[in-house]
Amino acid sequence: MKKLLAAALIVCSVFLSTHILNSQNLKAFNNGVSQKVHLSGMVNTFAGNIKHSYDVLNYKLQLNVYDCFKTPFPKSFSAYELITLRVDSVINSIRLNAVNNSLFVDSVRLLNYSLLSISHSSNILSVVLNRYYNPGEIVNIEIYYRHKNIYDSAFHVNNGLVYTDCEHQGARKWFPCWDKPSDKATTDITVKVPSNVLLGSNGLLRDSSKTGDTIYYHWVSRDPMSTYLVTIAGSTDYNLEIRYWPKLSNPLDSIPIRYYPKPGETYANVRDSMNMLVDFYSSRFGEYPFEKIGFASSDNQAIGCMENQTLITMYPGTWVLWGAGHEFSHHWFGDLITCGTWADVWLNEGFATYCEALWYENLLGVNEYKNAINLQAQTYFTGNNGRPIYNPEWIDNEPNNIWTLLYYPLMYSKGSCVLYMLRNVLGDSLFFDVIHSYVTDTNFTFKNAVTDDFTAKINQVTGQDYSWFINQWVKQPNHPIYQNNCNFINLGGGNWRVNLVVRQIQINTPFHKMPVEIKVHFTDSTDTLMTVFNNSNIQLFSFDFNKQPDSLNFDPDNKIILKQGTTTIGITVISDIIPKRFELSQNYPNPFNPATKIKFSIPKTSQVKIVIYDLLGKEIKILVGQQLNPGEYETDFDGSNFPSGVYFYRLTAGSFSAINKMVLLK
Repeated sequence: MKKLLAAALIVCSVFLSTHILNSQNLKAFNNGVSQKVHLSGMVNTFAGNIKHSYDVLNYKLQLNVYDCFKTPFPKSFSAYELITLRVDSVINSIRLNAVNNSLFVDSVRLLNYSLLSISHSSNILSVVLNRYYNPGEIVNIEIYYRHKNIYDSAFHVNNGLVYTDCEHQGARKWFPCWDKPSDKATTDITVKVPSNVLLGSNGLLRDSSKTGDTIYYHWVSRDPMSTYLVTIAGSTDYNLEIRYWPKLSNPLDSIPIRYYPKPGETYANVRDSMNMLVDFYSSRFGEYPFEKIGFASSDNQAIGCMENQTLITMYPGTWVLWGAGHEFSHHWFGDLITCGTWADVWLNEGFATYCEALWYENLLGVNEYKNAINLQAQTYFTGNNGRPIYNPEWIDNEPNNIWTLLYYPLMYSKGSCVLYMLRNVLGDSLFFDVIHSYVTDTNFTFKNAVTDDFTAKINQVTGQDYSWFINQWVKQPNHPIYQNNCNFINLGGGNWRVNLVVRQIQINTPFHKMPVEIKVHFTDSTDTLMTVFNNSNIQLFSFDFNKQPDSLNFDPDNKIILKQGTTTIGITVISDIIPKRFELSQNYPNPFNPATKIKFSIPKTSQVKIVIYDLLGKEIKILVGQQLNPGEYETDFDGSNFPSGVYFYRLTAGSFSAINKMVLLK
């Protein structure tokens, strides 16, 4: 981003000179914010480094949940499973996730062969194979199992409603599987239910056959998915409406959109806006990649809506545009490209939350986009728990508690704000080029990505190294807290200098470097906007003008939305060492012409005011009027517009008050 001057004043010439403490400069910014990098192809992805001893290719499930729809609505069912896997390293056994409290495994065998030896404990189903298998070999394993009559937060049964809700460790509670987001497989699911039940699942409905009071639904997914995205949803109360979305690439071809609402649910807003939503996301991110779109009602047992691949479950009261906008965007960010590990879940949730704001921008304009992001920023500030978005410990050992993993203020709110700031840093064109390239990259589509993959994609598309951006905002906790100060110096002859010292005072996260906009307002009611790159702490920027400045705004459009702090005009922080007492020092020089400095000390956080009076006691100027933290400060008084004479300056801070005399001698 090379925007050094966003606006220039016609009536004045602006001379920009930059002085950086610690002998640093703006070279990185002038070269495009970041250093050049040379990346191509990115065939060796970071997510591709996630290895396992085998790769599941397909889960074939035959579920008999007939009794779950009948009084007294038990949660127990019987099932058959055929797992097809490809061996990736020499093995003679496999381990599957299968929660003991939920599942009872009757037997395991090779397809059309004899029984295999198994053990099922500590939520792991261990299967001893009949021999050693070499990489590349295909193994088919049959599992006969039963789900127990218990509530386990994954398989839900409620008065004729049956559905699954699996993020993040739920799939292992209703079918044995390798339950990691990095292992994607296709599905083939047949479900036995009463004939009055409508039931949906992943992929397309291959067939449904009715025999007496029983119907068998057979759903097949062409596209692989992570296990937590596998789902069934059926109800004796569902209505079914099917509409179609014409593909952008071929309007003669269309994608079915299946709606399974319960009676009384007002889903029309979602239904009537869905084609527009699919068009918008497809134009931004690449055409909708799956063979079906589906929505089904859940109930209040669920923890919320769930972006199951091609069949989203909607929590009661969420058949609204923002809910649909969030969940549906997961079909690009979460389903098409799934986080490689649970440490990278912000790639799902932060992106989907940002997509909500993009949807608002598309429908209602840029102000609503900013309002949506401002709301997320406030949610982050209110709930920030001091942890980073990215926790490397979760690569191999994700937390069991879903709310620890999906902590909204971090994964959703801060994640979306990070993308908002990235868009501001890159500019619209590059930002959307990055996103489109990321979500259409065949190294990731129908596969996985991790945080470093997204960073590498930014670098590849921009030709710059933006690792610093992701490292500070995603891999480090908290946010910058600014304590800036600036002053205006009369150079004479109608020329003025603005000095701005940008200072970060946070102690719970490293310094955050960022491009930042500075707006200077002048006494003639004009202003100018400049962009500088703040790449070191306590960094001095000096700007020369041929007209008198009146005020200064730091980041006036709040593009660094995750920040706190103040910018004080006319006050310089001399030291943040806590002084022993309040003190107002004699101004220097004294007498002065036309400017002088006033030093003062504040031992505790106080509302501070410094006022200048003339000899008659008339207030002529307020130099300071704000809350200050403990420290030593210095402020300037410019007497250019006042006559020679005796003046008084008074400091008040809480109950403390002091006054001194000074002489302006022209």
